[in-house]
Amino acid sequence: VAPGYEVVYVPSHRSHADYVLWSYQLQASGVVVPHIAAGVNLNLPVLGTFLRKGGAFFLRRSFKGNALYSVIFKEYTAQLIERGVPIEYFVEGTRSRTGRLLAPRFGLLSMTVRAFLRAPRRPVLFQPVYIGYEKLMEGKSYIGELSGKPKEKESLFGLLRGLKVLRQHYGHVALNFGEPIELNPLLDAASADWRSTSTDPDAKPEWLRGMVDDLAERINININRAADVNPINLHALALLATPKHAMAESDLLAQLELDKELLEELPYSDRVTLTPMNAAAIIAYGEQMGWIQRVQHPLGDVLTASGEQAVLLSYFRNNVLHLTATAAWVACCFLNNRRMSRASVLRLGRIIYPFIQGELFLPWDDDGFVEQMQATIDFFVQRGLLESTNDGRTLERSA
Repeated sequence: VAPGYEVVYVPSHRSHADYVLWSYQLQASGVVVPHIAAGVNLNLPVLGTFLRKGGAFFLRRSFKGNALYSVIFKEYTAQLIERGVPIEYFVEGTRSRTGRLLAPRFGLLSMTVRAFLRAPRRPVLFQPVYIGYEKLMEGKSYIGELSGKPKEKESLFGLLRGLKVLRQHYGHVALNFGEPIELNPLLDAASADWRSTSTDPDAKPEWLRGMVDDLAERINININRAADVNPINLHALALLATPKHAMAESDLLAQLELDKELLEELPYSDRVTLTPMNAAAIIAYGEQMGWIQRVQHPLGDVLTASGEQAVLLSYFRNNVLHLTATAAWVACCFLNNRRMSRASVLRLGRIIYPFIQGELFLPWDDDGFVEQMQATIDFFVQRGLLESTNDGRTLERSA
């Protein structure tokens, strides 16, 4: 879809490797590599020149207190868009330290929209991208930050010190395209006469903020709808739900099979991808990558994730939490209740859905979530996890 459009790539941001891998893949695929908005903290001696020649343009975290800098940066962005130069930036604003998508920031999105309004010659297309890892270069620093240590500032010495991480094995990376978002239909929905605002370069119409909010939410929703579920995500979902982060091998095999069946039979979207490995291969791969350890026992081996691995696995669990949100809610209803009416599960689900939706950028409206709950309940009944009585009106936790 790129020909004829000003393409703005808006990937998830989980590692410094994101923009390197992304540019490499576009180049290998014969697509023009974009100019990339990068934090000024990366404008280090030697490295800054290297990144700039690779397409990076640097920006400050805040434009407050410097009107001239703000005007010049906006003009630079407008020139890129007017000339049809593809751009890439991260709407989250910074790397996610938890593995979940962060709430979007609106600065660059607003600049892009206003630049287009100023010279609406080439239609703008936002291309969401999901980037999924099996291991992160920054894993240890994320653990430190989450435990209260201050974020280390980027430096040339730190870069040289960190080069040793390139010798390690990081498994596979998934780059999945989300559904693209055209700007013109959003503008038409926001204001029928939006084209008249293009005559004033400093115009900031009342409807702009609401439209940019809607655009940002759609970007995050479409990133999540293109998620990739790899073997490490599945291990994290299963093992971190146990009190000691350990499971008998037979139980883990059953849980991995159940999770795969759930994701296959109730697909979150047609762009979600799922590892083709079977449960046994997933366990073997987790051991090979060093994420889980096997404890041999006469009654059956136990697989466990301990210490630092368990903390880091929470990152990969959070990558795919949104895919299991509906099933998690239905299961939650029966943790402390042996029996509930189907109507109660659905009614309570409607109440809590706005909060879950806001946290995980889920794609359904209230009625759509109810349909997902209905399908999930039927799935649990078919698998013998729940029993349905009273003509389907009552649900009971299976033994």
